[in-house]
Amino acid sequence: MARVSVDVMPKPEILDPQGQAVAGALPRLGFSGVREVRQGKRFELEVDDTVDDTVLHRIAATLLANPVIEDWRVTRLSDQP
Repeated sequence: MARVSVDVMPKPEILDPQGQAVAGALPRLGFSGVREVRQGKRFELEVDDTVDDTVLHRIAATLLANPVIEDWRVTRLSDQP
């Protein structure tokens, strides 16, 4: 078994109202120096060792992300130190 994360973020040219709301709230809460916030989502999957990266990217593109407005990154967590 392998653990995999799929991080999905809006493409840079896509408006991110949730990220903008967080960025606007930070100064009001006394935090400074944050110029931009982008909000995304993270999926963690446990997959058989037979599931290769091509299949994982197809899963991300067809179910986890909207490829028109979102980018994604697949990371095998078991490969991480």
